[in-house]
Amino acid sequence: MRPPFPLKEIALQSGLSLATVDRALHGRSHVAKATGLRIEAAIGELERQYAQARIAGRRLVIDIVMETPQRFSNAVRAAFEAELPALRPASLSARFHVADRFAERDLLAILARIRRRGSHGVVLKVPSTPAVADMAGGLMQSGIPVVTLVTDLPAPVRLGYVGMDNRVAGATVAYLLARMAGPTGGKVLLTLSSARFAGEEERERGFCDALQRDAPHLGAVTVSEGFGVDRTTEQQVKAALAAEPEIRAVYSIGGGNRAILSAFAQENRKIDVFAAHDLDAENRTLLAGGQLTFVIHHDLRQDARSACQMVMAHHRMLPKDFRIAPSRVAIATPHEVM
Repeated sequence: MRPPFPLKEIALQSGLSLATVDRALHGRSHVAKATGLRIEAAIGELERQYAQARIAGRRLVIDIVMETPQRFSNAVRAAFEAELPALRPASLSARFHVADRFAERDLLAILARIRRRGSHGVVLKVPSTPAVADMAGGLMQSGIPVVTLVTDLPAPVRLGYVGMDNRVAGATVAYLLARMAGPTGGKVLLTLSSARFAGEEERERGFCDALQRDAPHLGAVTVSEGFGVDRTTEQQVKAALAAEPEIRAVYSIGGGNRAILSAFAQENRKIDVFAAHDLDAENRTLLAGGQLTFVIHHDLRQDARSACQMVMAHHRMLPKDFRIAPSRVAIATPHEVM
């Protein structure tokens, strides 16, 4: 059988002499079993190296589709742009499709165009609705892998999810907030951008379950559909404060934190503990100024890297047994951003 690589390369990779490799591969004399195994291992390694060399010149283009306030989309864009140049073995670039809020028909139209035009992968941070799930499933059927970011879609319509465990994040906030708020009764205001985001509902559920178990003296009041937009969020918070005089803490799940602070100030109400999500530029400023008590966050660069690696693994550019490490829940205090 003809050797799969030049004998000199096999000899160099195996650390054996050219003559020994020649005898072994052509069956010209008895060769020890250990020598044969070394040659087999060398050929296997050369196969991997050649495969990597073929991939190295390949360019992948991914589409990142996000419905989110600009402050968060800017943070995600910066994370991808920081990670893309260093990813190997392929060269990746990204096309961004971002809005504070999409009409569902517009979001579906974007995904339909991506499917028609083609893409090596789609990263989604979008509402979990039946129509969006159907479109994501259509992308997968077309051979375009779908990865969800921060908030999820049903498992059958996506390749995988990257981000923190949202239930764990919500429970962590409840644990810390209850101890900071102390034994005095009262209520916690939970603000969601939209119940259509599965990740936000998971955070709310994790928080409420843990709060009821660990701090039953604190109740929860939820407002939603402010979409993280300042004007609508402020209106919702003011209405909640008028209806619930016992609110004395905040868990901001969906953003709009300046608007929340403004609403409390206008109603002359105090916030004993203010927990928020994401260490973006706005929250860094609020945290450093002591207006936020703590921020739950995770490494967006790790998420960006993981999403791209999922896409590369789908295209067989990474080993079959490649696994993505989950994002760890982290806690930032004012001391970390001063």
